[in-house]
Amino acid sequence: MALRIIYAGTPSFAVPALDALAVRADVEIVAVYTQPDRPAGRGQRLTPSPVKERALALGLPVRQPETLKAAEAQAELAQCAADLMVVAAYGLILPQAVLDAPCLGCVNIHASLLPRWRGAAPIARAIEAGDAQTGITIMKMAAGLDTGDMLLTRSMPIQPDDTAASLHDRLAVQGAEALCAALPGIRDGSLVGVPQDDALATYAAKLTKAEARIDWRESAALIVRRVRAFNPAPVAFMQWQGEPIKVWQAEEADARPGARPGTVVAVDKRGFVVATAEGGVRVLVCQKAGGKRIAAADFARQGEWLGVQFD
Repeated sequence: MALRIIYAGTPSFAVPALDALAVRADVEIVAVYTQPDRPAGRGQRLTPSPVKERALALGLPVRQPETLKAAEAQAELAQCAADLMVVAAYGLILPQAVLDAPCLGCVNIHASLLPRWRGAAPIARAIEAGDAQTGITIMKMAAGLDTGDMLLTRSMPIQPDDTAASLHDRLAVQGAEALCAALPGIRDGSLVGVPQDDALATYAAKLTKAEARIDWRESAALIVRRVRAFNPAPVAFMQWQGEPIKVWQAEEADARPGARPGTVVAVDKRGFVVATAEGGVRVLVCQKAGGKRIAAADFARQGEWLGVQFD
């Protein structure tokens, strides 16, 4: 008999796992929950989530409540008579009534090796912190924030050139694979959850535009990690003459000792080097406000940048 599953997810991270479930003969997806359509783009047109688009293409029933706290929404979910609810970056809080509705409970596909990086931005925070590895945790959901017992983990190295975008895409695929590996044990009860060690927990706060502004008084290593971590959003940026310049790609470079942080100390065929508190950062790809992304070497040819001081 097929396992009756409610799937809940919103962004592109959640699409591979939905696809993986949809082709399984031992699974019946009885409903797909995703957040309501949101305004997007310059025209601010209502736009469906990636999960909604994929679910409709697969011919699956879609539900988009604003909240699951309402009794009506909880009753509708309970009527699905699901065995299991699978959650992947859904974005809504699941009240206890929802957690208790499926007979096998709810599991979450979380993009970190818990208890490290609980919270909204585990992929970016792992890169920013300089972690050597990350991975996927299939977790039994509980009332706390990513505090449930761990059912299965899969690790993945973080490459030196990984951005949040590239790591996101690999982890999305790994999440689908880990979920499929966990399903048999979840179904027959042989997969026993392991409690998290709360003493080892770290919190992955949501990224903000304010923290994406480069502070040249920090080390080159940290600045470069943040450039990678904040790509594709909110994108690291520097200020020049009151205007932001986005930095999409950068690397560590030598800078003369004693140079004032924020000063352009070298221009070469690969870009331009900015002094920091420790070492230098070579900007490789950047973007002026209202412009397109360009190679920093081409950007540097547009004016005399040697000695320029970024805010």
